[in-house]
Amino acid sequence: MAFEVVMPRLGWTMEEGTLVEWLKASGKSVQTGEILFTVESDKALNEVESFDSGVLHIPGNSPAPGETVPVGTVLAYVLVGDEEPPAAVPPVPAVAASADTVDSAAAATGAVTEQATNEPSAGQGSGSGVTISPRARRLAGELGVDWERLAGTGRTGRITEEDVRVAAESVVPAEDCGDAKGIPMSPIRRAIAERLVTSHRDAAPVTLTAELDATELVALRSKAKPRPAYNDYLIRFVAVALQRHPGLNSSLRGDDILLHSGIHIGFAVDTEAGLLVPVVRDADKKSVEEIGRESASLGGRALRGELKGEEMAGGTFTITNLGAAGIDAFTPIINPPQCAILGVGRISQRPAVHEGQIVPRWLTVVSLSFDHRLIDGGPAARFLATLRELVEQPESN
Repeated sequence: MAFEVVMPRLGWTMEEGTLVEWLKASGKSVQTGEILFTVESDKALNEVESFDSGVLHIPGNSPAPGETVPVGTVLAYVLVGDEEPPAAVPPVPAVAASADTVDSAAAATGAVTEQATNEPSAGQGSGSGVTISPRARRLAGELGVDWERLAGTGRTGRITEEDVRVAAESVVPAEDCGDAKGIPMSPIRRAIAERLVTSHRDAAPVTLTAELDATELVALRSKAKPRPAYNDYLIRFVAVALQRHPGLNSSLRGDDILLHSGIHIGFAVDTEAGLLVPVVRDADKKSVEEIGRESASLGGRALRGELKGEEMAGGTFTITNLGAAGIDAFTPIINPPQCAILGVGRISQRPAVHEGQIVPRWLTVVSLSFDHRLIDGGPAARFLATLRELVEQPESN
């Protein structure tokens, strides 16, 4: 018999994925659990395993590497026995309910509900027979392109994001004339853009800043072997502060504020693909040394493009550090649906009043952006006060 190999759903919001490459050739034997192909979703590059053992068969009309298709699209087959292999894969399926139709309460229990509507679904046309991918439809709205007038270049004539971008670029504003070149967004870049827009639109952000004296922390780190990064200390300190101020370790779901029992700290990593946020789980239960080993592994995989989607999921608080770039202070944008994010500037030696004397001290500015819908300024200020205590007296923590 033949088992279908399909484009998997690698996250609740994933509607489609890009087939990057096959790691097994058609006609080769595969075993259960063996990596078959890689997929780029809107979060990361993912390796997809085979659920069955047999011989891989990729028909001639299968989606080609680089093609973006909806979740559930049949990509190939795993053949068992002497059965005649299928000559072709089925047509691209209609897209299932988008993330906007996922009931939040059902999602928490692993169930997905589809709302009844008289409107065409994200993957369908409006009766004209034209089909369009969900992301292409969203992009068309953003760029003001009438997608129903386009001729799709995807499989079965489906309109792709590239079709929308080409249509948008065909009308060039006067200020864009010249040698400017349009560069299509990668799935990761689009995901970042969408999350930032969501944060800007939906949250009620407030930012508090504080200057911390990191002199004792600098001294402590200089004696440590192996030497953790400053970010590793900050992940540990933030985790401890969240234990004392659990209101910031929360997120919003509908009209409910979810207080998370686990403290899972995401830390931003600047990569060629864009800003990725791997997560150190249960950071409050780990030492600085343990956090250092884990963050080094996660950060390295992020830079190499090897992070898996699940390694960036489930964060309850985020740290973004621009100190290495020489930035003193900035206003970070909340990573929805989290309550708060901490922005960290460089640690630099500056004149400061210490014990009544003006002396050089190692200082840093931190900026806490929080969603005022979830907490008020008082708890946020007390969180920063605790963080100051932990940074300025690191040996006692």
